[in-house]
Amino acid sequence: MATNRTFTMIKPDAVAAGHTGAISKMIEEAGFRIVAMKKTKLSAELAGQFYEIHKERPFYGELCKYMSSGPIVPMILEKENAVEDFRKLIGATDPKKAAPGTIRALFAKSIDANAIHGSDSDANAEIEGNFFFSQFERY
Repeated sequence: MATNRTFTMIKPDAVAAGHTGAISKMIEEAGFRIVAMKKTKLSAELAGQFYEIHKERPFYGELCKYMSSGPIVPMILEKENAVEDFRKLIGATDPKKAAPGTIRALFAKSIDANAIHGSDSDANAEIEGNFFFSQFERY
């Protein structure tokens, strides 16, 4: 059953490039309500915990290094059909394949530095949101 919440995280490349405001504006203009949002920095250990599902993949070490390289902006978003609609808004992982006007088409540097994360399922949205936010940090 689909929920009305999803999780996203503006990645270090987009934060460092000063795109946090423009990306947040696109999210709100697409009809999402930001339920929780903060700027933080992951340690390599926390990045490893967040991406533990990829631990056996060859890119895991580089991913953890990249995600702990600078500040990130995690958010919980609310909108009907949130996960599916947000995946459309962010575009394909490879910005060269992302539809024009999507967040990754506009702000991603590469397939690795792709500006933003978006949960791929309702279950993962809940897990990922809970990783960064307690119930007391949400509106």
